[in-house]
Amino acid sequence: MKERCNKLLSHIRNTCTDAVMITSPINIRYFSGFTGSNGVIVITKNKKVLFTDSRYTIQAGIETKGLYEVCEVKGPINHEVIGDFLSDQKCAFLGYEEDYMTVKQYLAFKKLPYELVDISRLLARIRMTKSQDEIDKIIKAQNISDRAFSELLSMISVGMTEREVANELDYFLKKFGADEPAFDTIVASGPNGALPHATPSDRKLQHGDMVVIDFGSKYEGYCSDMTRTIAIGEPNEELRKIYRIVLEAQVMAMRAVKPGVECKKIDAVARACIAARGYGKCFGHSLGHGFGLEVHEAPAASERSTDVLMPNMTLTVEPGIYVEGLGGVRIEDCLIITENGYINPVSTTKDLIIIE
Repeated sequence: MKERCNKLLSHIRNTCTDAVMITSPINIRYFSGFTGSNGVIVITKNKKVLFTDSRYTIQAGIETKGLYEVCEVKGPINHEVIGDFLSDQKCAFLGYEEDYMTVKQYLAFKKLPYELVDISRLLARIRMTKSQDEIDKIIKAQNISDRAFSELLSMISVGMTEREVANELDYFLKKFGADEPAFDTIVASGPNGALPHATPSDRKLQHGDMVVIDFGSKYEGYCSDMTRTIAIGEPNEELRKIYRIVLEAQVMAMRAVKPGVECKKIDAVARACIAARGYGKCFGHSLGHGFGLEVHEAPAASERSTDVLMPNMTLTVEPGIYVEGLGGVRIEDCLIITENGYINPVSTTKDLIIIE
């Protein structure tokens, strides 16, 4: 935690920002360790303070391990509280998170005698490179996901609803050690598979369905993310063909993953493979994204991305084909970039699994 703060302080000293105010719960956790629901961090060149209320003062002291001065606030942690703290800090510029401030809050902070500077991208860049401790937690989260999926496969059957399958999977995730699912589990069967972010419904699994199952675990705050598409009974030939194309696109894209490569080039590899086989218009989303404390983080593997892979970054590789009225296929692994390539902690097979 101290190293993370030092990185941030280094950026503060090398820019025109005199103080940084962190308001998003994820970044508060990342830079301080505090997991309570009400807090604001302010870091200057000389001080690190965590503002919270009486419910969390003891917890904040324990979780921040003395790295922050904990300041108990009665009432909202607003521009007046922050302004009073900064009044003797000789600050002219205040860094803030644009995405975690309402218009009302922004207008209030604009009244303070400081120029506001958005630091959202700076914080995202710092979080992109994972420590070994973060990587260990991500791998643990993925191990839980693989184990839960294996358990699900032993009991999934024709007649179960998508909702029942999702609930069973969520139960197994927690049973095997997850804090919670990393995001809302997706189970999309038959024609619902053509919806990349379908919500599990009461549709019953039928013989011949392809079923897209996209899920992840959260372990000690860190997320994993994987997708497998399985068949309930023998699928038709077009669905088998689509599965082969998506798998080929994913394998080809993963071969391109290594340090120094632009993420948009990896996206282009998978997109070109799918387009060459006549399904280009059926792959609309980006190829992948980073993950960590949030399931969607930088870097982005999209057509417009300017991100470049570096060691200890994370990246999902998840091409898909979605055909309205027929169904869909997506295959996703979550990778950790190394000096020479990547680690893939996902152990579940990518051969088509057919549930008889």
